[in-house]
Amino acid sequence: MGQIFTFVRCTLINLNFLNVDNERNSRRFESVYSKKVRAGKRRTYFFDVRRTKGDDFYLTLTESTKRFNSEGYERHKIFLYKEDFNRFLSSLEEVIDYVKTELMPEYDYDEYTRRHEEYEAELAAKQNEEDDDDDSKTEVGEDDMSW
Repeated sequence: MGQIFTFVRCTLINLNFLNVDNERNSRRFESVYSKKVRAGKRRTYFFDVRRTKGDDFYLTLTESTKRFNSEGYERHKIFLYKEDFNRFLSSLEEVIDYVKTELMPEYDYDEYTRRHEEYEAELAAKQNEEDDDDDSKTEVGEDDMSW
């Protein structure tokens, strides 16, 4: 009986340490700031500012793509640290400018922005219709209250 009590007591103590570690980890990986960019129906980008244990900050850039054949998402991450911000941004702007001016100057890069805005407007309209339908279903008239 004493061995079982010792085992249970040790297990509970270990679980308490795990809970403390999980709380620390969840705080450590919390986003301080986040920006979501929808890129079509299947792809979304997340830009998250995160805090390190030493109260420093870094970025995570995540591409999340909905899988075709199964449920769930495939994710790819880039961790970007403050010492690389300027070089990363400069290089990113340079390669985007190269594609826009040298490789595909005739392409209308605003086309997808317009499509996305139309898509978002359609989603908002559908959501408003659903909300209106839900409201009309849940409205209670005086006749409904007579029992």
